[in-house]
Amino acid sequence: MSQHEGIKTVGRWHSDRVQRQVTLARWGTYGQPILIFPTAGGDAEEIERMHLVTVLRPLIDAGKLKVYACDSVAGMALVKSEGHPRHRMWLQNQFHHYVRHEVVPAIRADCQSPELEVWAAGASFGAFHAVAVTCRFPDVFSRCLALSGTYDLRRFFQCGPSEFTHDFWVSSPLHFLPTLSGYHLEVLQRRFILLASGEGRAEDIGESWAMANALGARGVPNRVDSWGHAWPHDWETWRKMAPQYLAEWTRSP
Repeated sequence: MSQHEGIKTVGRWHSDRVQRQVTLARWGTYGQPILIFPTAGGDAEEIERMHLVTVLRPLIDAGKLKVYACDSVAGMALVKSEGHPRHRMWLQNQFHHYVRHEVVPAIRADCQSPELEVWAAGASFGAFHAVAVTCRFPDVFSRCLALSGTYDLRRFFQCGPSEFTHDFWVSSPLHFLPTLSGYHLEVLQRRFILLASGEGRAEDIGESWAMANALGARGVPNRVDSWGHAWPHDWETWRKMAPQYLAEWTRSP
């Protein structure tokens, strides 16, 4: 990793899992590590350009949060209609394994703590991935902040119902949650997922309620927060939401 612009650190490497160059950005030196997923077409530095890092700066500077972000590999492929739909489903599944087996170890190495639990967060498509990795890997991700999430991605793949592959079903939390059992489910039931959404322009809080119902049916602690019709599906909403919730989560007892 190399140092850029003060405390922002950027790591880049080639990932065989997603078959491309990937980037991991970091802001902060100490505190609870949180991995923030970009929106669909975003890269690892999107949250800085959109001033989310700016509003989280008091928590970062106070040593309460250590913020990480990775590229939206699967989201970019979906937005650009990269390859065949089967390829994009494969990449969605591979992206989650890249996060678990490459990004998380990089975060733990950076924090010098091999067993450290990480929080997940994201907005829009980023919320989907934050919920997905928390549900798939609850041994690693202990808490999730999902803002204005879109959770049923089937409509974005432009294919018929019979064309969805195993890669899609095992990476879509709405669809794999009913299949979980045993120790995996027991660990997930000790985690917490917060689903916040406005109800203004381009928002669909029904997505959050559908996700909450799927989580609740399996006994996974969660909460839906509606911010009402004044808040649109946009960064102005997420810049208000994220620091409020994360300040609550990092507040000393």
